[in-house]
Parts: sequence; C-alpha cells; structure tokens
Amino acid sequence: MAPASPPPHPDSPASPARLVVLVSGSGTNLQALLDAIADEGAAGYGAEIVAVGADRADIAGLGRAERAGLPTFVCRVKDYADRAAWDRALAEATARYAPDLVISAGFMKIVGAEFLARFGGRTVNTHPALLPSFPGAHGVRDALAYGAKVTGCTVHFVDDGVDTGPIIAQGVVEIRDEDDESALHERIKEVERTLLVEVVGRLARHGYRIEGRKVRIS
Repeated sequence: MAPASPPPHPDSPASPARLVVLVSGSGTNLQALLDAIADEGAAGYGAEIVAVGADRADIAGLGRAERAGLPTFVCRVKDYADRAAWDRALAEATARYAPDLVISAGFMKIVGAEFLARFGGRTVNTHPALLPSFPGAHGVRDALAYGAKVTGCTVHFVDDGVDTGPIIAQGVVEIRDEDDESALHERIKEVERTLLVEVVGRLARHGYRIEGRKVRIS
C-alpha cells in the first residue's frame, strides 16, 4: 500500500484533520470521539468530525450524530443492485466530506475496491482481539473458545483483507476464569474506546506514514 498523506498539521488551529465516522449500531466509539473533541476542542485534539455515515437507518449511532449537529448519510446494501454498487455509493457519500481520515467505529460491513481506492491508508478500524490472532466477526468468542489467557483490542488500517491491515496500536485485556463472551466483550470495549481516541488524535496531530506493515507516527 502506498504511504498515506499526513493530515493537516495541528499548528494550524483553523485546519484540524477532517474525520468521517462510519457506524452500524449504538455508536459508543463515536461518542468517545465526540467527547474527546468537546473536551479538548478540535484544535487541541487535532481533528473534527465532519459527518457520520451508516449502513442502517434509525440506529443509536445516527442519533448521537444528529444530537451533535453533524450531517449524516445512510448507504444500505439492500438499496443497491450488488455489493460493488453499494461500495461505490459509500465511497462517493464519504468523499463529499473530503475526509483526511475515515474511522470505522463499529461499522459492520467490509468495504471494497472502490472505497479502498479512495481511502486506503486512511481508514482506521478497531477489532476486539489481538490481531493477527482471532480475526473476523467472532474475535471475542474465538479467544474464549481457544483458551487464551489474554486478549484485547487492535486499532489498525483497513486493507482488502479481513482484519489484515497494518496495526497501529493494541491494548491487552486479561481473560478471567468466570468470563463469558458478554462480560469479556464489555471489558474489551472499555479499552477499545480509550485506545481509539488516543490513536486517532495522534494520527491527526502528528501525521503518519505506512512502511510495509509498520505504521510510523511522526
């Protein structure tokens, strides 16, 4: 993957990095980003959310965005002839807001070639396991079933694989004997929200480059 162009430098308070956030459900990661930006200001945090997109209508994540006064858009797979058409529509809707970074905050759809052609190296995702272990939709369940003693969360860039993009940062969560999937996932989510806010802010404030599988934050 070609090196990513760094976002605007934070020395210019009028030009924080522009974020488009994609959601599929409750939007707790979106809320964590909104809270961080509200606490520090866009100039201090280094970024501002300019729009929120979703693959479903009438979800809590869109409600959070609307209460924050943010524009929203919805691209439902079923509204398009095929997955490629949906991917193209999602890319076009996202591009309207000229984002420096796209944040997949619990977005439960895999983006395709058109989206990656526009936003590859600029799309950040979270996963509830320590990649490359336990990729896919059931990372928490799979770690428990395997008998792992620790798991956690990964913040990574999206590529054309499933949870295979370059890793930016990881957080570790101990697996307790009494854990079931729900309890473990809730503890992972707490770490994930904190890590995502930290990582996005660092990328936005300092810029970065991708060298093979290494992400270098300036």
